[in-house]
Amino acid sequence: MQNILIIFGTRPEAIKFAPLIKALKTSKLFNPIVCSTGQHKQMLEQVLNFFSIDVDFNLALMTKNQSLLELTSSAILKIKNIIDTTNPDLIFVQGDTTTAFVGALAGFYSKIPIAHLEAGLRSFDLASPFPEEGNRKLIGNISTYHFTPTSNATNNLKKEQIKNNIFEVGNTVIDALLLTLDIIKTNGLSNKFEAKHESLKEFEKNILITAHRRESFGAPFEELCDAIKTLAINYPNICFTFPVHLNPVVQEIVYRTLENIENVKLIAPLDYPELIWMMNQSYLIITDSGGIQEEAPTLGKPIIVIREVTERTEGIVAGTAILTGTNKNKIINAFDNLITDGSLYNKMSTSKNPYGNGNTSELIQQILLKQQT
Repeated sequence: MQNILIIFGTRPEAIKFAPLIKALKTSKLFNPIVCSTGQHKQMLEQVLNFFSIDVDFNLALMTKNQSLLELTSSAILKIKNIIDTTNPDLIFVQGDTTTAFVGALAGFYSKIPIAHLEAGLRSFDLASPFPEEGNRKLIGNISTYHFTPTSNATNNLKKEQIKNNIFEVGNTVIDALLLTLDIIKTNGLSNKFEAKHESLKEFEKNILITAHRRESFGAPFEELCDAIKTLAINYPNICFTFPVHLNPVVQEIVYRTLENIENVKLIAPLDYPELIWMMNQSYLIITDSGGIQEEAPTLGKPIIVIREVTERTEGIVAGTAILTGTNKNKIINAFDNLITDGSLYNKMSTSKNPYGNGNTSELIQQILLKQQT
């Protein structure tokens, strides 16, 4: 049996690993060992409980106001201890977080093969997103196996002279989304969520907003909130639901600008299944989230991407998303077009999701089996 050490620390990582962990557990040839750094604590625990994922090692690394330098230095030694304890044959990391980078680096130093889930994403700007662009480039150069979500990601690696063991498999986030929709339906969670958000029925449409990227802090975030304020005033019959990130920088600007507008609902961050339900209830989504850019097309929801650059260009090309940055006029213009132009909305909402169809975890399991033979 092959020991596979799976290292994650944030909610998005756990979401994207959950279906793969479940798939690996169905095989007698793999022993998935789950290690959490706790880079996101409360949000991470919610996801693990929802998907019934047991953590074998919880490093609980986060401390108040911890810097990236402190997190990195603390994580690498503790992950090395886990490697020594478990003696893995393969280490899996996902995406571009500090946890993913440090997990890959610790494995590389220990001469253990690294598998990179969601490899090959590039914005070609080291400052945006920061530090994610640097993290994923560094991981790519020390990984043994590269599981890319799209042909663009595959080509990005090849242009960097990374040519071996690239497997284009789609994105496990779609696996997780479909699994979540099934759990919501099976467990009757829709009734619970509908009761909690009863006020949405008072409006013609609901718009979901999520924003938290640190590269937007300051004037860009101010402009974003000003755009939302203008839209809310212009469309009093539309509800703008904004789960506000816990970061104090985000909270201060959002509440100062939007708190007293009747059709703007500022709410606490949503658990993952409730977020998926809210996405499904929304007419369109305004977001800087990478995961939502991948998930929303499966739900048929157009996206306004409030980032200056995105590493998920496939959605822009496929017509599932519009890139506006935080520019007020661009956001308002994109929103107005989607509200008033039915043909544009229908085209975007029916475009095929370029990030996969929900079988990525199964494909990865099959590939790993072939690597053993």
